[in-house]
Amino acid sequence: MFDFDTNITYLTGIGPAKALILQKEMGVFNANQLLNLFPNRYVDKSKMFTIRELQAGNTEVQIKGVVTELKEVKQKRGSRLVATFKDETGRMELVWFRSNRWLKSGIKINEPYVIFGKLNFFNGSFSMPHPDMELEVNYKKSIAAGLQAVYPSTEKMSAKGFNNKVMSKAIQHLIKEAYPFIQETLSDEILEEYNLLSKKEALLHIHFPKNQEYLARAQKRLKFEEFFFIQTQLIRNKLVRQDKIKGFVFEQVGAYFNDFYQSGLKFDLTGAQKRVLKEIRADLASGAHMNRLLQGDVGAGKTIVALLTMLLALDNHFQAAILAPTAILATQHYQAISELVAPFNISVKLLTGATKTKERRVIHESLEDGSLQILIGTHAVLEDKVVFKNLGLAVIDEQHRFGVAQRSKMWMKNKLPPHILIMTATPIPRTLAMSAYGDLDVSVIDELPPGRKPVQTVHRFDSARLRVFKFMRDEIAKGRQVYVVYPLIEESEAMDYKDLQDGYESIQREFPLPDYRISIVHGKMKPEDKEYEMQRFVKGETQIMVATTVIEVGVNVPNASVMIIESAERFGLSQLHQLRGRVGRGADQSYCILMSGVKLSNDSKTRLETMVRTSDGFEIAEVDLKLRGPGNLMGTQQSGVLNLKIADLVRDSKELHMARNTALELLREDPNLEMAKNLPIKNAYQQIHKRTSIWANIS
Repeated sequence: MFDFDTNITYLTGIGPAKALILQKEMGVFNANQLLNLFPNRYVDKSKMFTIRELQAGNTEVQIKGVVTELKEVKQKRGSRLVATFKDETGRMELVWFRSNRWLKSGIKINEPYVIFGKLNFFNGSFSMPHPDMELEVNYKKSIAAGLQAVYPSTEKMSAKGFNNKVMSKAIQHLIKEAYPFIQETLSDEILEEYNLLSKKEALLHIHFPKNQEYLARAQKRLKFEEFFFIQTQLIRNKLVRQDKIKGFVFEQVGAYFNDFYQSGLKFDLTGAQKRVLKEIRADLASGAHMNRLLQGDVGAGKTIVALLTMLLALDNHFQAAILAPTAILATQHYQAISELVAPFNISVKLLTGATKTKERRVIHESLEDGSLQILIGTHAVLEDKVVFKNLGLAVIDEQHRFGVAQRSKMWMKNKLPPHILIMTATPIPRTLAMSAYGDLDVSVIDELPPGRKPVQTVHRFDSARLRVFKFMRDEIAKGRQVYVVYPLIEESEAMDYKDLQDGYESIQREFPLPDYRISIVHGKMKPEDKEYEMQRFVKGETQIMVATTVIEVGVNVPNASVMIIESAERFGLSQLHQLRGRVGRGADQSYCILMSGVKLSNDSKTRLETMVRTSDGFEIAEVDLKLRGPGNLMGTQQSGVLNLKIADLVRDSKELHMARNTALELLREDPNLEMAKNLPIKNAYQQIHKRTSIWANIS
């Protein structure tokens, strides 16, 4: 019996020194991990060339022949080793610039070798530096086939002689020993339905593929399996949560909800808002704990949906809370909600780090006696001394800014956890939502309220700056306000800060006092100064706001109709989209002007063209996913979910959908994986579950 937990130190072809470097550089500690260290590309060795067939355009070639002569050639530093290599059609040179002594003693003269490497062509003749060499007799015995795997590596591994050949040999020995003991992890039914290779064959052909067809089939099988077990774990978590974690039942749709719906709403809800409310109401009445992600573009009306959900909590004699990542955003929610519920005798308070001690005491007391119905705040709400009488619903805004530990604190506020509604204005691509939020119920508000005009977006080069200044003057003359935003990236903060100051001074020259007033806001300012400048702009006392991305979230100025983004090529797509969402909040036509230099990378061009072409946040998120990859999009809390070995969320979305649908069907039929046919899945699932504890009930 082969033990897959065997430490790599004891595997053939590795030993203690190589094991240490493999552990440090690749995080590979046992046989199972080495077996699942997949190649990142393949070199085609299906063709054997003769020397006469070689052409100057050939890159990597494989040739069979013999070494007839070996000599050391002195050079300025040390010496190089040169071999004459012949086959029946001609001769060429093989050259080594290091490890000469060791090589010289190891190479056998006039013995048939198979060599492989990159060709050099100089002065009419070919040479090959540092070729891979194998005696033909050993070559014929190896399982290495037409396509040779190239494994991930690092400089330290290369420096220690742990090259691709050593890695390939070690994996070859491992496959030979482990092959009879590799267990199947999927059911016969799934293998047949999708015509998948067995687990044994997939592992053999991912490392040593016979040909392109076998490689493609091995990749398909392993990608499907990786997605399938992620989805099985996420879906099971969701089922367990719905089954085991009981939630408060909101049976009543009473006066708070109905009165506000009939006379408090100043506009009709969109079809999407009504659909989402229906989904939320079904959750709240089910007796199971709600854990719902509410996605909606900037301005799609998520706050109204959240408020109506909170009113349902109030109708059922529960309290509600909104958690926002910044004081600015919390204050904005507080002002908007207080104004909307003022006629309905509902108690609402704001709690942030800046709340005075006296006011805090009042909030704490009224929360505990139940007289405070809605609390809106920042991380301050999570403090242990903030105790609710009966918290029934927690709304978390921009949830990616709160860690799992922080969110779990909301659960601890009650004996039974409150229902959780998570809101995000960063649209998440479907493929990403399916993997990172597969254990959440997802609702999408995918239409804007009537009367909202899409923001017109244009791209202008720096040479058009005077025309842009004229456009700003025209808009200000109509009574509108303008944002001018500069990038601020930590690595280049000093340079960015200088750009901001230079830009501010040039705008001051173009828009002088007393006709124009300008606010400036950046991260180096004291919070009270920042707030003062923001408020001047909010009240309309200044017409232009020059800022860094601190205004990305949380400033709502319906009168601001122009967003100018300087050095737009340096921003990510989601950031550009968030910034554009700061305008277009009133009834007037709004504009977003993307300023850039002339020299643009292909990715920058794609980002700017996408922004000009569409205002659909979900389409933008898909492009962003393709450009940046999932790891960068998710932020640190969720990165573990996306630590994929072979599958790729963008390229392999077809396999992801296939795997998710299969997992759903399987768990509907056999939620506890108890059927005999699903025994291989159950065994594999338990092994994976033991090794990974990254999926928690707290979204």
